[in-house]
Amino acid sequence: MPKLKTKSGAKKRFKVTASGMVLYQQSRKRHGMIKRTKKQIRQLRGTAVMFKTDGDKIKKYYLPNG
Repeated sequence: MPKLKTKSGAKKRFKVTASGMVLYQQSRKRHGMIKRTKKQIRQLRGTAVMFKTDGDKIKKYYLPNG
């Protein structure tokens, strides 16, 4: 059986914490910021924690060694 490789796109986008949760960067902040309210821009700052079931899929298929 060959080794499982980590998807290079996923290792740039997700991070697994010590407790096993998956962090991801908030979306909708790259362009078109003039049409968003200041509140929306402020709330999209930083990282967010993925739902458990979605995070489990990311860890299984995209980050097997992470």
